[in-house]
Amino acid sequence: MIDKSNIIPAILERLENLPHGHYLDMRTYKRNRYLLLVKKGDDDFLIIENGFFRERFEHVPFKKLKKLLKTLLKKEFPRSTKVRVYNMGIFEEQTAQNIERKVL
Repeated sequence: MIDKSNIIPAILERLENLPHGHYLDMRTYKRNRYLLLVKKGDDDFLIIENGFFRERFEHVPFKKLKKLLKTLLKKEFPRSTKVRVYNMGIFEEQTAQNIERKVL
């Protein structure tokens, strides 16, 4: 778990080192809302939001990722102080959105 005040630099660093086709899963402490951050290419990311809102952001360049993450964190994790981050491996859309995690 990562403190919310340090989450954006930590996520950006992890995404830079992430291999193509792999993804990160960001969840609230209770694990009931999440963001999937998929690295499609060097400068191409897919963001899937599932929580209060359900949206897909495709072809997001690395330059705009910081601002988008800041907006999504305010929207999806408004009162959270800690965020869970999982390195999930290769992204397969069908299985990625159906992973069941224990909800607190």
